[in-house]
Amino acid sequence: MTIESVLGAVVPSESANSKLRLSLCLLTWNEIDGCRLDVPKLPLQEFDEVYAVDADSYDGTVEYLESRAIKVHRQPVRGYNQAYLCAFQNCTTDALVMFHPKGNIDPNEVAKFRAFFEQGYDLVVASRMIDGSQNEEDDRLVRPRKWFVLGLGILSALIWRRKGPIIWDVLHGFRGMRVQRFFAIEPLDTGLSIDLEMVVRGYRRGYRMTEFPVAEKKRVAGKTHFSAFPTGKRLLAYILHELKRSA
Repeated sequence: MTIESVLGAVVPSESANSKLRLSLCLLTWNEIDGCRLDVPKLPLQEFDEVYAVDADSYDGTVEYLESRAIKVHRQPVRGYNQAYLCAFQNCTTDALVMFHPKGNIDPNEVAKFRAFFEQGYDLVVASRMIDGSQNEEDDRLVRPRKWFVLGLGILSALIWRRKGPIIWDVLHGFRGMRVQRFFAIEPLDTGLSIDLEMVVRGYRRGYRMTEFPVAEKKRVAGKTHFSAFPTGKRLLAYILHELKRSA
């Protein structure tokens, strides 16, 4: 029996009485303003382990987090997929929640993940796309980013979903996953497709996945690290890669 077959096998759901050990990881790259706003509000007591993964910030983000007694792991290799790999490789618990401190999501939402994992879910996404949620573009007539995410969600479900609900917010980095399940999907070690990969390969492996609604506001400072057009091209290239992999 191979390691892959063991990791990829479907395991029973956590029992209601089991104590799941849960970690929180903050993903940062020059997010000092967001950190100052979000970190003091995070319910850190809800987690068994808290740390950050930083992509070589130079604005005081690392120093601020360390002043709050949060251990910071510096990414050995730059890149969004590499940030997730670093985060999961440093996790010592059963599941990991990823949070981007940009000042645009209520930090208290991180406390909602534990209940879903204790119900046996493998991947949990804080969604900006479902009923009860709010997307930062909802006050606009034209919503290109939102429509692109929804389009990717529909396309991914049409191609790879075999059972369970559709995951609509396939690109929101505010999410959590069981550590064993993460490594079982064999994530790519380059690129920026990891959020989409977790959903697509979760469909393919029959993982239990779900979403809960969150309200997204505009980030407090700075610009997105993912420009719309080049990011969209790379994500569509990933879909093609996954189709070839499926063949």
